[in-house]
Amino acid sequence: MGEASEGSKAGMDFWIIGMALFVVSSLLGGLNYITTILNMRTKGMSMTRLPLTIWAILFTAILGVLSFPVLLSGLILLMFDRHAGTSFYLSDIFIGQKALPNEGGSPILFQHLFWFLGHPEVYIIILPAMGLVSEVMSVNSRKPIFGYMAMVGSLFAIAILSFLVWAHHMFVTGLNPFLGSVFVLLTLLIAVPSAIKVFNWLTTLWRGNIRFTPAMLFAIGFVSMFISGGLTGVFLGNSTLDIHLHDTMFIVAHFHIVMAVSAFLGMFCGVYHWFPKMFGRYLNNTMAYIHFWVTFAGAYLIFWPMHYEGLAGMPRRYMDYSGWVSFNQFGDLNRFISTVSMVVFAAQLMFVFNFFYSIFKGRKVVTQNPWGSNTLEWSTPIRPGHGNWPGEIPEVHRWAYDYGREGREFIPQTEPIGMAEGKH
Repeated sequence: MGEASEGSKAGMDFWIIGMALFVVSSLLGGLNYITTILNMRTKGMSMTRLPLTIWAILFTAILGVLSFPVLLSGLILLMFDRHAGTSFYLSDIFIGQKALPNEGGSPILFQHLFWFLGHPEVYIIILPAMGLVSEVMSVNSRKPIFGYMAMVGSLFAIAILSFLVWAHHMFVTGLNPFLGSVFVLLTLLIAVPSAIKVFNWLTTLWRGNIRFTPAMLFAIGFVSMFISGGLTGVFLGNSTLDIHLHDTMFIVAHFHIVMAVSAFLGMFCGVYHWFPKMFGRYLNNTMAYIHFWVTFAGAYLIFWPMHYEGLAGMPRRYMDYSGWVSFNQFGDLNRFISTVSMVVFAAQLMFVFNFFYSIFKGRKVVTQNPWGSNTLEWSTPIRPGHGNWPGEIPEVHRWAYDYGREGREFIPQTEPIGMAEGKH
């Protein structure tokens, strides 16, 4: 037992050290992104001409730089409690079976420090996907992105509000009711910029010349998941309802639909869109479409039923529910969810096969801009040499979303204003 305890103690210490290294690396990466975007844009690339993918990465990096140090401080205090005799989190010290009172310690403090990172972290994961989806939707709708500055402003609003809602994870900790009402208001308020983005995506699709490429399907799937998961967030943002739903399967369903599945769909959207740029070949379309439909439909079949289990009070994080008479009714449903999960997992294995097979055997790209995109990465050769662009670095004259303007399907950012008239 003694050896096991020492091993567990060392394991926790290594976890804390590992997390500290992760935080430091994230800080350095975030600072790199911020300084590169602000200081190393090409000539003519003003901030209002940046693609939304870059705006999303910028705000993501800012969130990481501001929120990760809070987790690092929490981990340092935890290490002090474990080895320096402090009591930041410990409310009692146990000697044998006897508890001796300790001053000032509160495990709730760790929750505050963790969730002050934990909620911006949700948007650190989802904001890049929002940028990818915005780019892919505009390209494959052959339309300018609707409300470019509104999209940028909503990204900014989400970044600000994400720091003000952390305690909605803590409604059941004995939080002061008035303070809880403040976090309810801020939590519901963050739905406004999210809704702006959804309406802008839908308006971009409206009456567009839509090409249902695999990337476009994953972008549309992302919006569907984001809407569904966001609507269930309204329930959890209400402190009175959250008291009943907290730590139930409703939480699992909401979180995975709005963040986990949505982020994965956004990632797949980006992979399918930029794969020809990365490797000069296309992914297999048949496998791509199967991958999308199984993943999209499977995600709903897995997580949508969990909402009903949560409403019935079924708790999460239990290995076995057989001893809970009140939840026996969900036995068949849970088996169905497990079966669908295995099918969806198999679809991901097919994607992995498609990815590596297509790197070597995929259909070759014959033009350097197969999707007809405006942004600068598509103005380089499929296999660029040193420095990416042969000759001088390009100069930008336009924003990133000139589609269907001046009588043309698309106009690259590098084309000067006024040159298009002779190319109708």
